Amino acid sequence: MNPRARTSLQNSSGDLLADRRYAYAEACLVEGDAAGAAEMAEQTLEIAPRYAAAWFLLGRAREARHLATRDAADHHAALRAYGNALDLDPHDELGARLRLVQIGEGAALGSISPAYIRALFDGYAPRFERHLVDDLHYRGPDLLVKALDAVAAAPGSFGDVIDLGCGTGLMGEALAGRARTLTGIDLSPGMLAEAARGKRYHRLVEGDLGQALTEEAAESADLVVAADVFIYVGGLTRVMAETARILRPSGLVAFTVQWAEDEGLTLGADARYAHGEFYLRRVADEAGLEILTLDPAVIRRERGIDVAGRIAVLRRG
Repeated sequence: MNPRARTSLQNSSGDLLADRRYAYAEACLVEGDAAGAAEMAEQTLEIAPRYAAAWFLLGRAREARHLATRDAADHHAALRAYGNALDLDPHDELGARLRLVQIGEGAALGSISPAYIRALFDGYAPRFERHLVDDLHYRGPDLLVKALDAVAAAPGSFGDVIDLGCGTGLMGEALAGRARTLTGIDLSPGMLAEAARGKRYHRLVEGDLGQALTEEAAESADLVVAADVFIYVGGLTRVMAETARILRPSGLVAFTVQWAEDEGLTLGADARYAHGEFYLRRVADEAGLEILTLDPAVIRRERGIDVAGRIAVLRRG
């Protein structure tokens, strides 16, 4: 799930020569020629100075150069390039804010923009399930169902369920036949289109998780689930408060997180948020939710390495 260099709004500069230079720059970077990529990106910008994707690509090239040479000039050039990309792309579909944080500029919390996530997953939707299951050995939905069964003594139905960040519907498939109603919420129209094809949900809602939850009725859900979603959300205060509001008494929320050993909230080099025990307990307490389960688990594999996570089940009093 690597960030894309271009998004739906950045497919062309509007100038054929600039687009060719851009394509050369991309090819150079893929081949490991960061200096050549930077030169081609700069040539692109001489022709099309307001081409946000070219500024973003220049930032990536200068960042790669800095990693290789440790030349401070490359670091500062990367900062300037990403900053220019963000100025031209204020909704941040390209993910410039995230790249800035990763090279030491700006606050981690909120650095992954909704526009970036939408653009990323819209392009990823057609191959999402295959990549997640076959390549990353993703097991989040099955792990969550097993954890819920252990807590709730394997009920025949989980009642009215809301699936946060439902994607193409893997969590819905894991809950097949065990929900009275199943609502999926996701930021990506492409993901929701794939979920609709699977016919796993009674209702699909497009929107940011926090905002979408505010539009759900109080005490209208028995279970809220979020499988491998909070790695892109970061701060959970609003989501957990709204989740507690819409849960019926004794209702459950179950989710996976990538684990932060320092117990706080961190943004890793893999461009994903990790949550630690102290942070999760604080957020749960503020929302009035009781932690029932916080078990270690391997939530997926990246480059052949297990990714440590936790399976969490919380209950409203």
